[in-house]
Amino acid sequence: MEQSFTNENGLFVVKKVIDTIKSNREYLSEVDSVGGDGDHGINMNKGFTMAEKAIDEQEHVNMSEGFKIISDVLVNKIGGSMGPLYGSFFRGLSVASRKETEITKEVFGAMLDKAYQNIAMLTEAKVGDKTLMDVLIPAVEAYRAHLATSSFADCLEEMLKAAEAGLESTKRMAAKVGRASRIGDRSLGHQDAGATSCYLMLKALAEGNNDLL
Repeated sequence: MEQSFTNENGLFVVKKVIDTIKSNREYLSEVDSVGGDGDHGINMNKGFTMAEKAIDEQEHVNMSEGFKIISDVLVNKIGGSMGPLYGSFFRGLSVASRKETEITKEVFGAMLDKAYQNIAMLTEAKVGDKTLMDVLIPAVEAYRAHLATSSFADCLEEMLKAAEAGLESTKRMAAKVGRASRIGDRSLGHQDAGATSCYLMLKALAEGNNDLL
């Protein structure tokens, strides 16, 4: 099995992420209706649809460039907290890969690290606060822990298992930060909207990468 794919072919992964968010528009808003304004899916769908249009209007966009376009759209045209946070996430994916022609497991690990670091500069949220960090932090740590000894595909599998466990864990938490913190213990039993969208994006990244390996 190949252990890398080209940055050029990686545009497929970008499209996979976009399609995943668009197809989960209603689901994300439903999850957000418990502790938020119920518009998470609407806003995410808006941003990713705009990014898709911007990508389609250009020729020869590679994966890194596609992620940068998503970042620019989310930061500049989507309000709330998710625009800057996820914009920074995708900027990290882009920056860490833009000089690479081949996307190896090491390169993707660096992409995840940079994406996490970018978000961490914008929020003090940590594991246990019922946010997207409950998914992202364990996912990145799991990928990094298996990088030296496992295949690209196995690293992705471990990342996704950790992300899924992190998402499930948010059901047992009371929100401490963000809009959902307004309802406190009433958020118990419900998964966090940001954690949900983060999981969906990591799942799309893993599946898209695997399809190219």
